[in-house]
Amino acid sequence: MVKFQTGIGSISLSPVVFTTLVGDAAMSCFGVKGMAMRSVTDGLVHLLKRESMHKGVYVKYNEDSSISIELHIVIDEGVNIPALAGSIISEVRYKVEDSTGVKVKSVDIYVDSLSKD
Repeated sequence: MVKFQTGIGSISLSPVVFTTLVGDAAMSCFGVKGMAMRSVTDGLVHLLKRESMHKGVYVKYNEDSSISIELHIVIDEGVNIPALAGSIISEVRYKVEDSTGVKVKSVDIYVDSLSKD
């Protein structure tokens, strides 16, 4: 949890705030099919529904008050992966920093699967 002190009180941001912002930012990029999660039981990668997409996002809180983000995604087949990753990183960093004021130290993207649909 990230906590800010202001002149009139404190503000606490839940991890759900960050995972929701990150998921929305990633999904807005052309070529992203959705967030992914590897099943513990069968080891397969599953495309997450919109209401569960936060499960494909992991946020680490750093000592310097910044956050590091890890995204697991499914992308459309035929998309230029380096270009898409750059787009996602820029979009995620902008949306999180603009909405919360918290610095994003790093964004790591894991392409867990390709989709033909």
